[in-house]
Amino acid sequence: MGLAQRQLGPSLLLLLVGALVWPPPCLSLELIPYTPQITAWDLEGKVTATTFSLEQPRCVLDGLASVANTIWLVVAFSNASRDFQNPQTLAEIPAFPWLLTDGHYMTLPLSLDQLPCEDPKDGSRGVPLLRVGNDPGCLADLHQLPYCNSPLPSPGPYRVKFLLMDTRGSPQAETRWSDPIALHQGKAPASIDTWPGRRGGDMVVITSILSSLAGLLLLAFLAASTLRFSSLWWPEEAPEQLRIGSFVGKRYMTHHIPPSEAATLPVGCEPGLDPLPSLSP
Repeated sequence: MGLAQRQLGPSLLLLLVGALVWPPPCLSLELIPYTPQITAWDLEGKVTATTFSLEQPRCVLDGLASVANTIWLVVAFSNASRDFQNPQTLAEIPAFPWLLTDGHYMTLPLSLDQLPCEDPKDGSRGVPLLRVGNDPGCLADLHQLPYCNSPLPSPGPYRVKFLLMDTRGSPQAETRWSDPIALHQGKAPASIDTWPGRRGGDMVVITSILSSLAGLLLLAFLAASTLRFSSLWWPEEAPEQLRIGSFVGKRYMTHHIPPSEAATLPVGCEPGLDPLPSLSP
C-alpha cells in the first residue's frame, strides 16, 4: 500500500507541473457570418499601389460587442492567413513591422460607436469605408502607436478579417477571411514598348495628320518670309529721277556733240574752232 502511494507520487507531480506549464487550449471563437470586401461605392482609387478601401462592418457586431470592446482589422498576406493565431492579450497584438517578418499585422482599432448602422445622409458623414495603408507618416512619428496604418509594401495579394477583443485583449468573435486583394502595380520602365510598329491604327493616323500639319505650317512660314524679304534679295531698278533728301536731279548729256561724231573728227577740227596754225613755211 505504501509502495503504491510512493509510485503514484511522481506521476501526480508530473501531471501537476504539466498543467501549470502547458498553455490552456484556445477557446473557440464565435464566427460572424460576414466576409470583408472592397467598398461597392463608385470611387476612384479604391485600390491603388499601396492602399485599398474596405466597406465598414456596419450592423455586423452589434449583437456581440459592447461599448468597451475594440474591433481590430487583421491584415495578412494571402499565403500567411492560415498561420495567423489570434492574440490572447494586448501585448501580443502584432504591429505593422510584423508584416515583413511574420506576414500579418493588426491595425485600425475601432469602437462600436464608430460603426453606426444607419447610412450617411446627404454625405454629411462622408463615404463609409476603411482605407488600409492610408497613413504614410505613422512609422516616422515617435508618439504614434505601433498599430499604425502604414502603406502596404508590396502588391500582395492580401486577406483581411475583423477581430473583436475585450478590454484585456482577449478575442471574443471574428469574421471570415476576405477573398484575396491584389494591389495595382505599375509597369517597369524597361518593359514599356516604344516601337511605333506596335501602336494602334488610331495612333498612327493621328501621328500622320499632326506631321502633315507641321509640314504645312513650315511651308507657310517660309513663303511669308520670302515675300517679306524679297526686296532685299532682288532690288528694283533706279528710277529716272533720283531723290536724295530734298534735292531732285535729272539726267542730261554733258556734251552737245553726239558720241559717234566726236569719235570720227581729227584733233583740232572740232566744229566752231579755228584750225591750229601750221609751223611749216
